[in-house]
Amino acid sequence: MSRTVIDVDDQMLAFAQQQLGTATKRETINRALKIAAGISADDRARALLWLQENAADFLDFDVLEARERDGL
Repeated sequence: MSRTVIDVDDQMLAFAQQQLGTATKRETINRALKIAAGISADDRARALLWLQENAADFLDFDVLEARERDGL
């Protein structure tokens, strides 16, 4: 294991700790890395295809367009 000094978004770290049920920075980052490494390119491709096919059922594109137009 190597030691690395990085800047971490404290709010995002706290949110990740809550979502992952971890107690320390090290545990949170290692768990997140393990999850990210376990997601294959095929999984991402399948998820993207599903989202493309089903987005209209979950997203209001008129609202998204208006928010983008208004700079939100």
